[in-house]
Amino acid sequence: MTKNSDCKKFYVIGLNYRKADVVTRSKFSLSKEKQIQLLSEAKNTNIKSVVILSTCNRIEIMGFAKHPFQLISLLCKYSEGTVEEFAKVSYVFKNSDAAEHVIRIATGIESQILGDYEIVGQLKDAFGRAKKAGTLNAYLERLFNVALQASKETKNSTSISSGTTTVSYAAIQYVKDHFSKKNPQNILIYGLGDIGQNTARSCVKYLKAHELTLVNRTNSVTHELAERIDAVAIEHDELKNQIKKSDILIVATGASSPTVLTEDINPDKKQLIIDLSVPRNVDQSILEFENKEIIDVDMLSKKTKKTLENRKKQIPLVEEIVQKHKAEFYEWLNFRRSTPAINSLKKSLEVIQQDAITTHSKKYADMNPDLIEDVTSQMINKIVSKFAMHLKSENSMTNQSIKVMKDVFNLETSEI
Repeated sequence: MTKNSDCKKFYVIGLNYRKADVVTRSKFSLSKEKQIQLLSEAKNTNIKSVVILSTCNRIEIMGFAKHPFQLISLLCKYSEGTVEEFAKVSYVFKNSDAAEHVIRIATGIESQILGDYEIVGQLKDAFGRAKKAGTLNAYLERLFNVALQASKETKNSTSISSGTTTVSYAAIQYVKDHFSKKNPQNILIYGLGDIGQNTARSCVKYLKAHELTLVNRTNSVTHELAERIDAVAIEHDELKNQIKKSDILIVATGASSPTVLTEDINPDKKQLIIDLSVPRNVDQSILEFENKEIIDVDMLSKKTKKTLENRKKQIPLVEEIVQKHKAEFYEWLNFRRSTPAINSLKKSLEVIQQDAITTHSKKYADMNPDLIEDVTSQMINKIVSKFAMHLKSENSMTNQSIKVMKDVFNLETSEI
């Protein structure tokens, strides 16, 4: 740590979905442009090490400061939120608690949907942006790497991310389970609100072998999304013809009565219909046809509830992983803090050694200075080794031990 960093503490300040509603989170959200401006000001005002994580579910600033208000004031300056609003819904973590918080985020244990790893990509972007801006010191870079290792171990050795947790993804999983890549289907998504758009994106991501067509009451929305995700867009007046052609129909409309009726379908075609609407927007009389299958939100919700119950059982395992990687991080940190002190201690002892050899050489002419130097050098190495082992084992006392060494042996502060 530099001399400047030693007088500061590591903080994470922020707010998330637990206490701040979407309106409040939106007030404090930071665009990429605002993040770059904030990082630049932090760097110019001697807050050298700062990372900003701004997502739909959380807004956090992590970095070194003399007081957390330095980071809070920067957040409020570049967002539309006020200090008073922040105080009502925020949290502040310091030093080891702040480091643990970053690791927990990466494991998915702090995600709104337990085990959701989308945050890992967002963390990578946040740290990448900070590195590009020159606001990433060795402490934060190492913490980020440790957090990624914890995330990887969590994903590989627990099942906290397995299963489906949203009805839209449950719908995708149902299709994956029943239709192979060798049997491509014509998928039509009708209705492009939030659920419909999320489902469309998941289709592109997880059902690449199948053909995706989109339709919405507002044609401009259809074409804009289709172009963005590389899907086929059709006009709303072509809806009925496309429904008859589709193998899989996903309905995500928000009407108060059915939007897909018996006369809209092809009675001779085998068809899977997934209704993501509440209330149901698919006429249930369609089930009178033996070749039709309708899956609704209630059926999919059973899958998501079971998944979350299973994921909660994995929390103790993830907690162990978090603590393990936190301990590894602090072992590295203590070694990094103690190394300059150990080197300085060795230099100080070597000065004492040379002064003693010079003094006694004058008194004892027959003394072998080389032999004495070899013997005393071995003693120095043993003393230094003992101190190094002490600093490594007494993690919580590292700073105090270094201070004692400095006071006793007059070690230079700049060297520590």
